[in-house]
Amino acid sequence: MDDTKMPSPDQLLMNHLRPEDTNRVYRIMAEFAEGFDVLSQIPPGVAIFGSSRASRSDPYYAVAEEIGRLLVQHGFAVLTGAGPGIMEAANKGAREAGGPSIGLNIQLPVEQPVNRYVTTLLHFRYFFVRKVMFVRHSVAFVFLPGGLGTLDELFESATLIQTHKIRPFPVVLVGRDYWQGLLDWLTRVAVGRGRVSAEEMTIFTLAETPEEVLTAIQRAPLVLNRPIP
Repeated sequence: MDDTKMPSPDQLLMNHLRPEDTNRVYRIMAEFAEGFDVLSQIPPGVAIFGSSRASRSDPYYAVAEEIGRLLVQHGFAVLTGAGPGIMEAANKGAREAGGPSIGLNIQLPVEQPVNRYVTTLLHFRYFFVRKVMFVRHSVAFVFLPGGLGTLDELFESATLIQTHKIRPFPVVLVGRDYWQGLLDWLTRVAVGRGRVSAEEMTIFTLAETPEEVLTAIQRAPLVLNRPIP
């Protein structure tokens, strides 16, 4: 006998549409409208992702800070998730260099503090709206060591490029000691078993220094990621 506990009716209905969900559409529209309005006024941006749990003594904190500073000095805005850790470091470098330091904050059950280096702040209730803002207003994504949120952004951006939903743009992974194992697994297993093509692995660029990050971005055609018709 299968003694697996069946979900309750309430659990089954949890993700079903309800009449009141119509109002949610208007909240989503408002987030899109505000985000597009604010971000359309910034220069080409580079989104920087990484762990909110990184301390200020973490070596990658200093790397992220220098990346933010270097990007601003070369005419880019810096976009982060507005939180602590790597996000704070990137915003710090951007702000201290006198450039646009953008924070796209997400509302969470445990509120994420906004770092003090953000000069332009947007709040989002919906992850998917926030993701659209990152993609639409960035000419490159830079990933420092991070957790599930960082990996989510990494693979979503790679999927959008792979499926030609957006124009290709640099996806830069900073820190061989952190990312090389993932790239090796993708090459050995995913490519080896035909789940990913070798050509699709060229979506990723591995970098070690802020200067290498800047070079990877400058070598690519800088096109804002309007949807491909």
